[in-house]
Amino acid sequence: MDLDLSKDQIEIKAWAREFAEKEIRPVAAEYDETEKVPWDLINKAAKAGFFGYPYPEEYGGLGLTSILTKCVILEELAWGCAGVADIIGATHLAGTPMMKMGSPEQLKKWISIISNSDKANLAAYCLTEPEAGSDVANMRTSMRRDGDEYVINGRKCFITNGGIAEVYFVFATHDRSLRHKGISAFIIPAGTPGLSAGKKEKKLGTRCAHTGDVIFEDVRVPIENRFSEEGKGFLGAMRALEEARVTMAATALGVAQAAFDYALAYSKERKTFGQPIAKHQAIAFMLADMATQIAAARALTWQAARVADSGAPLNQIASMAKIMASDVAVKVTTDAVQIFGGYGYIRDYPVEKLMRDAKIKQIYEGTNQIQRTVIAKELIGRD
Repeated sequence: MDLDLSKDQIEIKAWAREFAEKEIRPVAAEYDETEKVPWDLINKAAKAGFFGYPYPEEYGGLGLTSILTKCVILEELAWGCAGVADIIGATHLAGTPMMKMGSPEQLKKWISIISNSDKANLAAYCLTEPEAGSDVANMRTSMRRDGDEYVINGRKCFITNGGIAEVYFVFATHDRSLRHKGISAFIIPAGTPGLSAGKKEKKLGTRCAHTGDVIFEDVRVPIENRFSEEGKGFLGAMRALEEARVTMAATALGVAQAAFDYALAYSKERKTFGQPIAKHQAIAFMLADMATQIAAARALTWQAARVADSGAPLNQIASMAKIMASDVAVKVTTDAVQIFGGYGYIRDYPVEKLMRDAKIKQIYEGTNQIQRTVIAKELIGRD
């Protein structure tokens, strides 16, 4: 039910669902199989406004800045294909700290690139490293000042859109011993000398989304491309990740809802012992549990989105929403495969893809184990 949404948000939800149904779903299986980026589809998404919608109109966006609205849109896009939603969501993830830390001049220059509706200009949020995933402050990517430039060296890994983006939002440290107090944020455009793509990862799910390493070898960045005061980039990174945990929960809900929709329809058509399997209590109770779990996770996710929109502290409820929605996605997609039986395990049917796509939701933007650590610290206090 959409009782908690405004009239405008209900219309926006329908807009996103129509795009997912008409444009994304017909090609989702093909791009999952080929593991190629669906550039034609992504360019259609840009023309439709799905890259620019969360940014102010003065920067080329549609002005739909509410996190709840973003959640509504991303859930519907993920209902179409989680990989497509991740390509778009990763671009927004890079745009979020830009909006929070950038000057008007920086925003006009860079946000207008990623909100462009003529073609898709992807962005990549470059934070994770081989030894700095959950422990972000342990990053090794270095920066040093050289006149009016910074020189950046290092490697980022598991970067969605890494290697195919037009814009890279990069975190680096000038002193590892300072941990989070040494981290600054920079914009680096594609084609900058020394910036290169590393290996592309072959993944279990979300296969149409390009994930890979990004390498920095004596990359020179002008001082005007620094997006924070020196040593103040960590705070922007964390707020962006908090909001991303809420929107990640929304994409998990899209995957779960798609699996439930397929399972419900199949259970009404598939017959055993002379009646649809939905009439068997074992299946009916599974469907009831799936619907209940999705509704509960959506309520928590939307509440977290409202907290984000209010500007109130988000850390705890964002982690709660991310845990619940991603765990529900894994459970619901697994149950959907079970309801389909042997057919559910075959690629000719859509639910096995959804089960594969769901798993990453427990890992992205901080593992669910890290989220539980965050919640526990908020509850019992930090040392």
